[in-house]
Amino acid sequence: MKSLLEIDNAVKTINNDNQELNILDGINLSINPQDFIVVLGTNGAGKSTLLDAITGANTLSSGKILLNGDDITSTNLAKRSRYISRVYQDPKLGTSPRMTVAENLLLAKRRGLPRRLRLRRLNDHMKEFASFTKDLPTLDNRLNTFTDKLSGGQRQTLSFLMAIIQKPELLLLDEHTAALDPQTSQELMELTNKVIIEKKLTCLMVTHNLTEAVKYGNRLIVLKKGKIVLDLDNEAKSKLKEQDLLEYF
Repeated sequence: MKSLLEIDNAVKTINNDNQELNILDGINLSINPQDFIVVLGTNGAGKSTLLDAITGANTLSSGKILLNGDDITSTNLAKRSRYISRVYQDPKLGTSPRMTVAENLLLAKRRGLPRRLRLRRLNDHMKEFASFTKDLPTLDNRLNTFTDKLSGGQRQTLSFLMAIIQKPELLLLDEHTAALDPQTSQELMELTNKVIIEKKLTCLMVTHNLTEAVKYGNRLIVLKKGKIVLDLDNEAKSKLKEQDLLEYF
């Protein structure tokens, strides 16, 4: 199977107290179409730095990133956003607070398209957006609600919908349930899993949650000090227990 994304010997070096420190230290990773990879690691392991490198928010010190065989290592964040979507941990990131739910969805639907002056034609999309949110009690009938009036869970659900509305080549979830209460976190995680399977998305999800790491996805990666120290396929992952992961922390 041809890989969707290839990371080849990725290194990210920073200067810390006049000493060079590798946040990413020779990462090699192949992501196949429809992989749902869970990335686990402690603070400082390099999880978010890895996502930054994939999106183009942070440039590598050395190494390459290939998307569908094309070298995107030097491609800027705006161009990569046509193919790669990301949901952040903070519910306030990724949405515009002074725009309605429908306006945010329209913004996401046009992500990556050429920017030019034109009528928004928001009403032309309202039926589509109503269908898109009808099975979500948190957002149903809230298309005209301004985003800053939503709860954290509602706003994070909106961020997730915005990330997948165009069916990205690669979906990146950066601890997207970590800031929510346990009940809301579970509901969003169940929605996430359902959508990824139904839409056959390719996803890389960062988490601190051992339960989520064991329960979801078809592959598990553990990062430690900028290196991949564990990479389990679906069969090996299915035999894993939370206790087995504790030795890596």
